[in-house]
Amino acid sequence: MGPVLSSLLSGTIDLKFAPQDGGSLTRQIYDRLRTAILSGALPRGYRLPSSRVLAEDFAVSRNTVSTVIDQLAVEGYIVVARGRRPVVAAVEKMQLVSGDQSLDHEPSGFMRVSRWARQVTRSDWHFTNEGGSPRPFAPGLADAREFPHEVWARCLRRAARSRHAAGIRANHPALRAALLSHLVEHRGVKADARRLIITSSAQAAIELISRVLLNEGDPAWIESPGYGGARVALEATGARVKGVTLDRSGLRLAGRTDRPRLIFCTPSHQYPTGRLMPIKRRQELLAFAAEAGAAIIEDDYDSEFHFDGRPVVALQGIDTASNVFYVGTFSKPMLPDIRVGYAIVPDGLVETFERMQRHTGQMVMGAMQLALAEFIGDGDFAAHIRRMTRIYRGRRDRLTHALASAAGSKLAITPPAGGMQLLARLEPGSDDCRLVADLAKVGVTARPLSRHFTGKTAEHGLFLGFAAWNEAEIDAGAELIGKTIARNLRGR
Repeated sequence: MGPVLSSLLSGTIDLKFAPQDGGSLTRQIYDRLRTAILSGALPRGYRLPSSRVLAEDFAVSRNTVSTVIDQLAVEGYIVVARGRRPVVAAVEKMQLVSGDQSLDHEPSGFMRVSRWARQVTRSDWHFTNEGGSPRPFAPGLADAREFPHEVWARCLRRAARSRHAAGIRANHPALRAALLSHLVEHRGVKADARRLIITSSAQAAIELISRVLLNEGDPAWIESPGYGGARVALEATGARVKGVTLDRSGLRLAGRTDRPRLIFCTPSHQYPTGRLMPIKRRQELLAFAAEAGAAIIEDDYDSEFHFDGRPVVALQGIDTASNVFYVGTFSKPMLPDIRVGYAIVPDGLVETFERMQRHTGQMVMGAMQLALAEFIGDGDFAAHIRRMTRIYRGRRDRLTHALASAAGSKLAITPPAGGMQLLARLEPGSDDCRLVADLAKVGVTARPLSRHFTGKTAEHGLFLGFAAWNEAEIDAGAELIGKTIARNLRGR
């Protein structure tokens, strides 16, 4: 080995290293030589020792060294000629960063993020379970302990063996037929199976609809307070998103003279207030959209769970102008890990959505679609919903009473008529973001109401899920909320 290479590699490559120590022998030698070339330690024109000499010095086989030399030559780091030792090629110097290190400087100018990306980073958007069991009271989580795992596993096994499940197939006819039958019976929708677009999540469906309908600068409305994920999807198109305030019936339409291109709403269980949009306001909204030429995205995210009588018929079911795009999900009524959503789109746009679906990769594995079709078709889906509705009703009542006992008048709660979460409003002057941060320190997850507003913040409170936790867990979590609120009040 020459003096330059010897001094360079001395102490950096253990000549007695084993494959498990930092990767294979081939990879370790390759990395060291490549780094030496890029750093300039092995300068342009430097002639490497022969493969026989390198193999002896590294205490490895000659084949291992030859493999490294061949790879470096293919990638242009060295030049190899028959009968001559390899020579370092003309390569610009650069400093490599190992995979477990991060850059200690800001990205260069061309790596700046878009205005939309900067808005997303300021939104209240976070994962509810970053490893381990979810903490109470993360909204929107079903209780995996109560799910019929054996039944679902049977559906998955059969689907995986089916010849109809090969690869990724968009909008499987079996799932379309089974899902439509369920939605007609339980949600009152009006459509044919061809109009069902199966996506990787409800969020993906909202984004797909927004991309199809909106151009940059188009006006779009969202409820305020409302679902932040919808705001992110609308803003990604470059639309001008406006938050529309609510009254007790939902979107406040009276006196508005502006005309949106698209309206996003959650009429069955308003997100996050839980309010139900009554039939009169629904009719007003449909008439307004028809007159304005606006489309409506109806997010029916958890309306399967209705505690007083049957679930309310979907807005799409009474739409006569084909303006409503109906969106739903399986992750709420089933399991968070089942990332499948869907949308019912107007008949004239089916082909457009199917093309967009393919070009944006919004497709679900055929086996998953077949498993869902069987789970629905055999009645297991409806049976699970009926059972969980009874359980969730009890948990809603339990959390309502536990919070009243732990926090008293410091929280104002109106129990929702359905769904998987509730809203607990704080006294005027409270800081819900600070309270949420303090709750996280004691193991309680909540979302601040103030972050759900688009534009001016009008209220503060805690958005709390109750579906995924049993009575003992609800009592313990509510007690922590009460104690944390008391500490915050003393600290003012």
